[in-house]
Amino acid sequence: MRVEPAEIEALFDAIPDVLFFMKDCDGRYTHINQTMLRRLGLKSRKEVIGRTAAEIYPTGLSADYADQDTRVLGGAVIENLMELHLFANREPGWCLTCKRPLVVDGRIQGLIGISRDLGQKHSLGAQYEHLRLALAHLNAHYAENVRMQTLLDITGFSLSKLERSFRKVFQMTPQQVLTRLRIQMAMHLLHGNDSIASIGQACGFSDQSAFTRKFKAETGVSPRAYRARIAELAGG
Repeated sequence: MRVEPAEIEALFDAIPDVLFFMKDCDGRYTHINQTMLRRLGLKSRKEVIGRTAAEIYPTGLSADYADQDTRVLGGAVIENLMELHLFANREPGWCLTCKRPLVVDGRIQGLIGISRDLGQKHSLGAQYEHLRLALAHLNAHYAENVRMQTLLDITGFSLSKLERSFRKVFQMTPQQVLTRLRIQMAMHLLHGNDSIASIGQACGFSDQSAFTRKFKAETGVSPRAYRARIAELAGG
């Protein structure tokens, strides 16, 4: 039995907190669900089909998506990657993204993926509601010195259970999730005109060298190089 992509698309139309998409080998969207349309503030799939992420998302987000697509089209599988997405109000919010190659007759013909909203109640399932609360705290206080004990108090977990649960859902420890939050918020701010030092401080890093070191470890480039790439892409 073969399931048509349009049938999968229709199925995901009924799930409002999950974004669904399929792309061809050039990164162009071939199928999307209504959730994606709402987040983009668009009315018709025709406004998205045939376009790439770079044509519909801000540079800071689309560059990340394009890098993921390149890896997946090369055969990699992305599971539960926590990342920023745009929501219906065009504000960034956190999702867990899964992408995998779309293999037809033994050849990669594109990719298929979903992104689950982490911002809504029970979006992780009832058994992980405590993690949603912990993530909400990290999201609200990423610029501060977050104490592990606070997360333990919020969840009611022991330290070992907290770390085990974070690894199961996010494939990261709580500290790694916090670092990811800080770096992705920094990427967002680097599209503006604030100094690199002030952005690092605003995102919870003790000094510019610590910010640069962590940023490069997460993205492969320094904050300065990332900002230069943004300017280059914006210039055409």
